[in-house]
Amino acid sequence: MWLFLLFVMVPIIEIALFIQVGGAIGLWPTLAIVVLTAIIGTALMRAQGVMALNRLQQAIADGGDPGTPLIEGAMILVAGVLLLTPGFFTDTVGLLLLLPPVRMALIRWGSARVLASGFTFVSTGSAGPARRPDRDTIEAEYSVLDDDDQEPPENPSGWAKR
Repeated sequence: MWLFLLFVMVPIIEIALFIQVGGAIGLWPTLAIVVLTAIIGTALMRAQGVMALNRLQQAIADGGDPGTPLIEGAMILVAGVLLLTPGFFTDTVGLLLLLPPVRMALIRWGSARVLASGFTFVSTGSAGPARRPDRDTIEAEYSVLDDDDQEPPENPSGWAKR
């Protein structure tokens, strides 16, 4: 129901704002403002997105919680979509989402209403697979076969051969 109201109300608000602003300052200045906000918003979104990606990478490298940087990145993406959508209302909401204090306030508000359970994050600090300190190292021997005709050496472990 809320999504339906959003899809109905946002265009109505945008049309009303276009009529009001266009009547006050004229057609061309109104269109110029819409294009200018899209250009400025795109530049801001790019800069904020790079900073959010850096925070995400740092959180993962430190073995911390990547949740906040991920949510910030999603909010920046939504802000970009809103800024590229023509209109004053969507531009205002998009610009607000690009402000870090606004994002953090929304994250705090949302996190107070969401309960996460059963989530485990394992960071290795490298690009390799996660290492578990409670596991033993498995050592193995191998030999390189030059031809397909050669048989591998005797299998002392009892594993089945191909």
